[in-house]
Amino acid sequence: MYIAALATDYDGTLAEDGVVSAATVEALERFRNAGRRLILVTGRELSELLQIFPRIHLFDRVVAENGALLYDPASRRETLLGPPVSQQLLQKLKARGVSPLSSGRCIIATREPNEEIAREEIRRLGQKLEIIFNKGAVMILPSGVNKATGLTAALDELRISTRNVAAIGDAENDHAFLQLCGWSAVVANALPSLRGKAYRMMNQARGKGVEEFMALIEREDGAPRTLPRH
Repeated sequence: MYIAALATDYDGTLAEDGVVSAATVEALERFRNAGRRLILVTGRELSELLQIFPRIHLFDRVVAENGALLYDPASRRETLLGPPVSQQLLQKLKARGVSPLSSGRCIIATREPNEEIAREEIRRLGQKLEIIFNKGAVMILPSGVNKATGLTAALDELRISTRNVAAIGDAENDHAFLQLCGWSAVVANALPSLRGKAYRMMNQARGKGVEEFMALIEREDGAPRTLPRH
């Protein structure tokens, strides 16, 4: 089997307004029943994801918090892939009235234009943190942690090579893990800056685009020459 797994972003890719359609869920089930693996790669905090997506068990692994947390839905095991969230920074941002503001195990999340305040406080504290953007969302993470590093950890556990993984996304924070995989695509609603970075652009948006990509994999799987590494 050439494509052993599909790695997909959640918001704006698999889901629309946080919801995955019944048709997309059925397509995921067919893909999984064909013997392939599914990996969800998202910037969302795990607790939030579990509340809005009850079919999480369809996925063999979940990379949450933009690469900082690895979750196994079967065993419910959580693995932290970076240092815990900076409570110092969190308190500084609260004191400066940053809103919205939330935190997970590693991630601190807010919205634009709060990144300027975050940069100031990170500089003052001298912490090794990075700011990552996602269509207006601002994510503060340990330096070097991203969707590619999180997906790498997931694939190591599943013993799957990056060459045998197809990936699909829609936003700037997806670029790292799209470039990591052997074959990549973006949904039709992807940011213009991302469209030239993937091997294929789907005709459909969001969940329909993921369905289209899975159907394409089913048709072309087993013919590596048609699926060049970009």
